[in-house]
Amino acid sequence: MSSDRIKIVWIYPDLLSTYGDQGNTIVLERRAALRGIPTETVSLRSDEPVPADGHIYLLGGGEDRPQILAAQRLRNDGGLIQAARQGAIIFGVCAGYQILGHEFGGEEGQLVPGLGLLDISSARGERRAVGEIVGDVSAELQVPRITGFENHQGVTRLGQNVRPFAQVLSGIGNGDGYEGAYNGRVLGTYMHGPALVRNPGLADLLLRWAVGHDLQPIDDSWAGRLREERLNAVLTS
Repeated sequence: MSSDRIKIVWIYPDLLSTYGDQGNTIVLERRAALRGIPTETVSLRSDEPVPADGHIYLLGGGEDRPQILAAQRLRNDGGLIQAARQGAIIFGVCAGYQILGHEFGGEEGQLVPGLGLLDISSARGERRAVGEIVGDVSAELQVPRITGFENHQGVTRLGQNVRPFAQVLSGIGNGDGYEGAYNGRVLGTYMHGPALVRNPGLADLLLRWAVGHDLQPIDDSWAGRLREERLNAVLTS
């Protein structure tokens, strides 16, 4: 890190906070604090410039029109793109995931340009994906099996310069048997829940990237209970 604390930037909660994804900021703060790692969280409204000096940027889910507006403002602002070029960690969920790509489907199915930070393209599918999703994460990320809740109508195609985040065991995800995508330290997923609350290993991946080294273990008994409960509910039903 370039400072003595992790700077977490929560992007546009006035537009991209429909499904409680702000919980992702809370769990990062908490898991860092339990390890004695100081954090600073900036909650950035859509009429404010995006600082380029953050370490972790979080984008949540949103409805069609707020998603389009968020993409337009982020493109015009340029701060998030600059931060990505400087090596910042960017984690997008659902609408935020689609915004990170080249394009996504608007409320009438029209294609809306994204930020091009992930080599993906999204469009509106014929059916809505609603329900629990479980997947096995790409081995190089060293994250245990993921669990989340999806509620979207997106179909996402992955390009050559990106890898699937996880292989779907239950649920829809991108629509091709995989869920989410990543390249370097930019990662997107359709998982709500919030995703980092239900998957502490994924939260720790972002923190490891931020501090640049392995993290000390912490008591994960309560988080582990929630995770196992959701996995068992899906995989044994």
